Amino acid sequence: MAIHERVIPLLVCKNIQTAHDFLVEAFGFEPGGVENGPDGRPVHGEVFFGGTEIWLHRVTAEHDVAAPPDTDMVSAGLVVHVADVDAHCARAREAGAHIESEPTDQPYGQREYEARDPEGHRWWFATPTG
Repeated sequence: MAIHERVIPLLVCKNIQTAHDFLVEAFGFEPGGVENGPDGRPVHGEVFFGGTEIWLHRVTAEHDVAAPPDTDMVSAGLVVHVADVDAHCARAREAGAHIESEPTDQPYGQREYEARDPEGHRWWFATPTG
């Protein structure tokens, strides 16, 4: 079997099903599967956007993974290019996303806004302006 080399972002979530549904409804991602473990709780989920797969993993000490802490500081985030950042922001807001910053033209050639999902992950959505 040939391996397709790529990077797959992994987000650790307290509630995979809720996170999955939010990413589909608010951010327009394509739904993937949600798989349950032996205890019946979701252990893995997937969503897709623009040919990129994003994995959702549950909080577990077994794998030393935790969801974002309840703080405004982060060590990582995701930037997603979309066709119309203003329309995307309106959709996200309508679906209940917490908008951290409104769409704004940036000096580095993008119009972008920042949102936070219910799990605390920070997302930047942008449309190139140049």
